[in-house]
Amino acid sequence: MASPGSVTRWDDEADVVIAGYGIAGAAAAIEAHDADPKADILVLEKMPERYQGGNSRASGQSLLISRDVEALKSYQRAMSESNPIPEDMLSAWAERMCALEPYIQERAREAGAQYIHGAGWSERAAILEFPELGAREAVAHTATILPIPSGVWLTFKACVEKRPRIRREFESPIVDLVQDPDTLEVFGVLVERAGRRLAIRARRGVIMATGGFENNLDMQRNYFGLSKAWPLGTPGNTGDGIRILQKAGADLWHLRNQGQSGGVWPGFRFPDHPTVFLRQLFFQSFSWIDIGGTGARFCDETAEWQLTHYKQKVHGEWIDLPHQRVGRMHMLFDENTRLYNNLITKVMSWNAVVHQYDWSDDNSAEVAKGWIVKADSIAELARRIDRDPAVIEATVRRYNEACAAGHDAEYGRRAETLQPIAAPPYYAIEVVPAIVCTGGGARRNIESEVLDHQHKPIPRLYEAGELGSMFSNLYQNGSYLTEAMISGRAAGANVVRLAPVPG
Repeated sequence: MASPGSVTRWDDEADVVIAGYGIAGAAAAIEAHDADPKADILVLEKMPERYQGGNSRASGQSLLISRDVEALKSYQRAMSESNPIPEDMLSAWAERMCALEPYIQERAREAGAQYIHGAGWSERAAILEFPELGAREAVAHTATILPIPSGVWLTFKACVEKRPRIRREFESPIVDLVQDPDTLEVFGVLVERAGRRLAIRARRGVIMATGGFENNLDMQRNYFGLSKAWPLGTPGNTGDGIRILQKAGADLWHLRNQGQSGGVWPGFRFPDHPTVFLRQLFFQSFSWIDIGGTGARFCDETAEWQLTHYKQKVHGEWIDLPHQRVGRMHMLFDENTRLYNNLITKVMSWNAVVHQYDWSDDNSAEVAKGWIVKADSIAELARRIDRDPAVIEATVRRYNEACAAGHDAEYGRRAETLQPIAAPPYYAIEVVPAIVCTGGGARRNIESEVLDHQHKPIPRLYEAGELGSMFSNLYQNGSYLTEAMISGRAAGANVVRLAPVPG
């Protein structure tokens, strides 16, 4: 931390300083403005303006809507059994969740956008990830705001821009807090902008909404235990907020749980793209398999794992699928799969939505780039991806025999997905473990106050969104964006209630 005595002058000041501009930061700014329209609110965003929005912009935009407080509490309690959420926080969150839909509808009306039931990119009215834990009772429906992609983010961005007293500064990462070293009270922030370090006074308080650490491989290794993982969302989520909050004296939580809350998904990684492409969620044909480091298959590739955020039940426990622990992975497929399936998901992820990379519908452009390896035989394909041809031929042969038998004895693929890899030429693309998001950070309460190691609020310091999320283990689709709204609203409303620091 930087002590107030180390600041010789303030370069700027505001009533409320918000670090991070995704849904959580936007919700905090809107709530603070509406609670006190005279308040001066400054949002500091690390990324350039063209890359604003964080994971909120690149996510699937799903919103969990519930109308049964007790059912929602029971469901989330069951999903969090291995690392329980404090009961008072759980109760208040469930109450606020069940009252949230009118707020979302109002934001959509204000922005001139259309709020709908359903995910927008799926025919399901409700995505129920863990029915045996109570999803059917807890989830009334899934909702979103059009357009797809990015409709929820675009709505909140428009609502912020309608409020002239909310200032936004881009390419302005926060690097430290200005705090009293004894009481830990927060007086402002230090920011780097255009090669200069600036001190910005926060008359009422600071809200940290800087997202997670999914694009920091060192943190992934040391905090979660992944040796290799790459983000599907913003490349800006490098754990800055965690480092700052550690220095600030915050207690940390939810850095490592039974499963990465957002899941470890299959992705594709290529040069000149700092984040990864998300593999297609809805294949039209199934003449393909995944292989791990030994050259063998390792799971039922075509199960709808997205419905459990790539969790599988093993010995009665839900854990991440093994994509991060099977060594080097490849997807092998034939000409039918190439022709009839765009290999990536276009409605979410940073590369598709923000960078707007237009992956060719038949994957031919990516074959031409060399991203997808092509060969006339399985043996030649194996050689081109540095695999043992005999091993790969045997793996494909066993799979094709399962297709002929209509039964996958190894991994139980559904019969309708057992289509042989038999139409040359053949193709391979390397698969990498891809992270949706991380939820670890500073421990907080339902009012979004950051807590110290004695679980007491650090004065004038708040936190919202994925950074320090309350979710401790399993995650129900649509919960992160709605929690970002709830925690952002709490932070914004509470900070403007504080009397300004004298001086």
